[in-house]
Amino acid sequence: MKDYEAYDALGLAERVRSGEVTAEELLEEALARSERVNPKLNAVVIPMEEQARQALAAGLPEGPFRGVPFLLKDLHLNTAGVRTTNACSLFADFVADTDSELVVRYRQAGLVAFGKTASPEFGNTCCTESRLFGDTHNPWNLAHTPGGSSGGSAAAVAAGIVPMANASDGGGSIRIPASCCGLFGLKPSRGRTPMGPSVGEGWSGMSAVHCVSRSVRDSAALLDATAGPDLGAPYWAPAPERPWLEEVGRPPGRLRIALQTESFNDSPVHPDCVAAAEDAAQLCRELGHEVVPARFQTELDPFRRATGAIISANLRATLEDRAAALGRELCQDDVEPTNWLLAMAASGQGSAEYARAVRRIHQVGRELASFLQDYDVLLSPTMGLPPQKIGVLSLSNPNPQEQLGALMPTIGFTQLMNAAGNPAMSVPLYWNEAGLPIGVQFAARSADEALLFRLAGQLEQARPWFDRRPPAI
Repeated sequence: MKDYEAYDALGLAERVRSGEVTAEELLEEALARSERVNPKLNAVVIPMEEQARQALAAGLPEGPFRGVPFLLKDLHLNTAGVRTTNACSLFADFVADTDSELVVRYRQAGLVAFGKTASPEFGNTCCTESRLFGDTHNPWNLAHTPGGSSGGSAAAVAAGIVPMANASDGGGSIRIPASCCGLFGLKPSRGRTPMGPSVGEGWSGMSAVHCVSRSVRDSAALLDATAGPDLGAPYWAPAPERPWLEEVGRPPGRLRIALQTESFNDSPVHPDCVAAAEDAAQLCRELGHEVVPARFQTELDPFRRATGAIISANLRATLEDRAAALGRELCQDDVEPTNWLLAMAASGQGSAEYARAVRRIHQVGRELASFLQDYDVLLSPTMGLPPQKIGVLSLSNPNPQEQLGALMPTIGFTQLMNAAGNPAMSVPLYWNEAGLPIGVQFAARSADEALLFRLAGQLEQARPWFDRRPPAI
């Protein structure tokens, strides 16, 4: 199918509905593309071809994406009868007996999942390199990371295997790989998409699940198909006024946009990333928006302690529970070096410290809400660095200071939105002189994905990126 990449997911679904192609033909095309490029990318790490063919044989639901090939991230998202490894040897043989609610909703939308994509171990860094599966490469330059932790999904979409793929975001893990791979990536509001049935929330509410995509409308339509609480959800975001797909193409009005090029965590920002944000600000001015230089700040040390305490405690609990299920003690070799240090850090904190950490991230959310009373949108670089070389951000990097020195700038703009719970998107509007994508982040008030989709649709029309392709791989 020479024109497969000419369509987004909704476009492919329309071709299936019209009878121009069949779901079987689309699956064969996606499998062939994966077979051709995956040996170079290492994006798809767990095959699900048998399950995909069974789904086609059983008949697909009449959902908005009926017949469209899809990929799931191999991190916490369970599919009955398929491994969920979290890129960790401790979970290498874990097979769930039930589906995650999101998997159920993807299936109801008509998507055909045929594989799982790479992640770093437990998603705890901003590259996609693991001891279990190896390194995942960026289609724009194979020497560089596609970002993380949803780098396998982003690499697969950027390389044209699928038009969109599942992704999750606890500190930037949708937006960072979208930035690195020239894709659109929206992190939804806290509680927007379901995490169950195995958990009620991820990282005390800092984690959210959605997708990376080549088009804005695919992201909107998938959120329409998957948003809302599942049975027993501890909380959920307010329902939208209308379907998000209807927001794409609606005028956003004249927005007051705050421009911030200094990172929220005081880490340095590369000139390419500053240039990308300033370029996006100029585009917004040309579209009639008011852009005002501004800076949101929060107390940095309490913020770092809070996010670190939450991540360490959650990781430690996950590891201990898995070791107990295997009937043995947890040992250092079970995880990569940085994750072992993170897990052991939980030993030095008590329950009161964890409670303070949750209070702190909630306070950050209130501080950001107060700041956004004066602005409709906060514009910044998505990352403080361009895509890094393979190995730098690895959890097994023998030089921990190098890893930390690259990690802090990488999450210097994204992590705040996870703590606050606000929706935020990375939009591919800029490529540097080396030919690498540099995304820009737009964040809105809590639960206002509608505004982001209206603005994204306007930006996509003003400066289309859909037909930009990485070099042949």
